[in-house]
Amino acid sequence: MINRVILVVLDSVGAGALPDAEKYGDTGADTLGHIFSNMGKDYSLPNMANLGLYNIISSSLTKPEVLSGSYGKMACLSPGKDTTVGHWEIAGIILDKPFPTYPNGFPKELIKTFEKKIGTKTLGNFAASGTEIIKQLGEKHIKSGYPIIYTSADSVFQIAAHEKYFGLEKLYSICKIARKMLTGDHNVSRVIARPFIGEPGSFVRTENRKDFSLPPVKKTILDKVKENGGSVVAIGKIKDIFNGQGITQSMLARNNSEGMAMTMDAVSQNIRPLPDSKSLVFTNLLDFDMLWGHRRDVKSYARGLEEFDKFLPSLIEKMKQEDLLIITADHGCDPTYTVHTDHTREYVPLMIYGKKIKSGINLGARASMSDIAQTIADIFSFNQMENGKSFKNLLLS
Repeated sequence: MINRVILVVLDSVGAGALPDAEKYGDTGADTLGHIFSNMGKDYSLPNMANLGLYNIISSSLTKPEVLSGSYGKMACLSPGKDTTVGHWEIAGIILDKPFPTYPNGFPKELIKTFEKKIGTKTLGNFAASGTEIIKQLGEKHIKSGYPIIYTSADSVFQIAAHEKYFGLEKLYSICKIARKMLTGDHNVSRVIARPFIGEPGSFVRTENRKDFSLPPVKKTILDKVKENGGSVVAIGKIKDIFNGQGITQSMLARNNSEGMAMTMDAVSQNIRPLPDSKSLVFTNLLDFDMLWGHRRDVKSYARGLEEFDKFLPSLIEKMKQEDLLIITADHGCDPTYTVHTDHTREYVPLMIYGKKIKSGINLGARASMSDIAQTIADIFSFNQMENGKSFKNLLLS
């Protein structure tokens, strides 16, 4: 019997363009494939290869003769390609329509309303790279005291402000105001606090970013675990993505290293309300997306994958007989893609490991990332989720 699932999302680690990628301006995107082709023949991720990674992404890589895990890839059925869309679908929610986006900036009336509520004017209000906009408007922000508003191709209302001159708590406060205001036709998936430090010419974003997300529109697998007396340990930005819903304990990891360490701690502690209750450890590793994908930093992205790959054996060693490890992603963010610097509409990898499951099984190209939620519900003997197709019977005899 499997009593615990360890679900790790490698944020933005896509596995090749989806059939509808052209609609999103992402034709030919392939996060993993292009990293391997750019890094050369000596680049390898041997531990993920043993779980089936090479079988997912390319026929040219030398695959292990015997695999220790099972593998596949998953499509996103929801419209969109952002963090909320991907994580919600992994947890069992398929959206009917996309969250609103603002490629030309937010309506003037909306900004005026926001300015009235926070008692000050704002700067920006256009789509931009987070690092570039603070270069452009950071000095003016310090002098004026006005927060910087910007967005991207995703459904986000982002507010940048200097930690020293504006204040971190004040930034969080106005983000909460924006979150309450952005409803109805303007229900963006996330309001994001983007703090930075430094002086003109040397501004740097900090790790004190905070997401203010919409609550999930339906029950997720997190809710089911909690309602059935189990524990849901959220690591990284998982709590923010699900607005705290369905979570029994959270750990805020500011980077991949902290996220991996906290995942190891959670697995070692084996947190459960009762000995036979079910447990979900749900981790997001954000550096792939935030630091390397959007900044199109191929080498750092590749090194980050190596770091996770080296971490895997120690995580697997801590796993118990009744544990199941699922490694996947929420969308792509191809660091070699030059058409834009946003997320890319891609398949996501699916790697499964457990001492009680079959290895070497090709789970195929799954129609939806919600298959993960349905499989967890099936394994835990819960009522079926609304969406997804379980692959439990392919893994367990």
